[in-house]
Amino acid sequence: MGRQFIHILGALAVALVLGQPAPAQDFSALARLDPAGSRIGDAGPALEVDLALSQGVPWRVFTLEDPPRAVFDFREVDWSGVSPGALLTPGHAEALRFGNFRPGWSRMVIDLAGPLALDRAGLALDQSTGTARLTARFLPVPPAEFAALSGAPEDDGPWSIAPAPRPAPEDRPLTVVIDAGHGGIDPGAEREGLVEKDLMLTFARELAETLIRSGDIDVVLTRPDDSFVSLERRVEIAHEVGADVFLSLHADALSEGRARGAVVYTLSETATDEASAKLAERHDRDDLLSGVDLSGKDDEVAGVLMDLARMETWPRTERLADALIAGFRAAGAPVNSHARRSAGFSVLKAPDIPSVLIEIGFLSDKRDRANIADPAFRARFAGAIRDAMAAWVIEDKALARLVRQ
Repeated sequence: MGRQFIHILGALAVALVLGQPAPAQDFSALARLDPAGSRIGDAGPALEVDLALSQGVPWRVFTLEDPPRAVFDFREVDWSGVSPGALLTPGHAEALRFGNFRPGWSRMVIDLAGPLALDRAGLALDQSTGTARLTARFLPVPPAEFAALSGAPEDDGPWSIAPAPRPAPEDRPLTVVIDAGHGGIDPGAEREGLVEKDLMLTFARELAETLIRSGDIDVVLTRPDDSFVSLERRVEIAHEVGADVFLSLHADALSEGRARGAVVYTLSETATDEASAKLAERHDRDDLLSGVDLSGKDDEVAGVLMDLARMETWPRTERLADALIAGFRAAGAPVNSHARRSAGFSVLKAPDIPSVLIEIGFLSDKRDRANIADPAFRARFAGAIRDAMAAWVIEDKALARLVRQ
């Protein structure tokens, strides 16, 4: 891996295979740090970080300059009973501090004695106990190189590994981009005090943790907070991080008809029904009203190339959508009577990435509103997506091998 990291990866791939059940544990509790099993100190020319955690958590690591620091963010770690002196052996690292830095997130900062760039990092999950171990290694670099590699992640950017050569799909974790619909000045649907943008951000975070803890999945959020991200930018993020799958999450409200239950949309220039067409138009109109012009983006040559890419991606996307609906039904989640639909959603227009838009329910329906606001239902729905993804990956890899043969 490259040295420049902005990381919220579920690097549990070291210990788990997608689809293999994780050990039962209380994920509602915070991860705890075991000081006796942890160490931060020198190993020859390198600084090594070895943290023993009671369970896996989403995390990221980056460096800052003036003065040089290594920063680890976690969602979320309980530091109770831990002292810096119990972890740190001074050398390449001069001081250590940790605590909560915003709701739901913890931070550990290592003051460095000089410019040390991240060489590698990973988080492994023990399959039998559910405990986790995060390791990182930093190496000395010239000050100019350290400055070029350092910097805080942007709040509205993807939290993922920096660009680096990617191994073959079967040799690396699946990268899933989770897109929480709407955000910032675009609230989405609103009913009885419930706001779509807030609910979808909450669910996106919950789904991210569910997927990460299943193993062998890296997760990137298109928006980590209540910020506006254009539809075009959401697709760009998916390309920047080399996404294997793009999931856009919504809970819309329809003024006409009685839509209820989960729906999975795939891309089509011709919508399957009038309601789907109006929904897609409204999503794009919200983006246009925010000052983003989506028109005139494709010239004729680019259109042909994208059509060629879609010829390979389309059947994979259709199988993904079918797997998701099957997963919802298996989990007992309410599913719409026309659960598989298509429309021209701009956010689904990445031609080379299987992309679906999931309506987890409709805020215009009383039953769906209650479900979407219920953490227990969202947890069950997230589990259904996790299981559906596992089934789809197995089928997708098997079919890919047949195509290559």
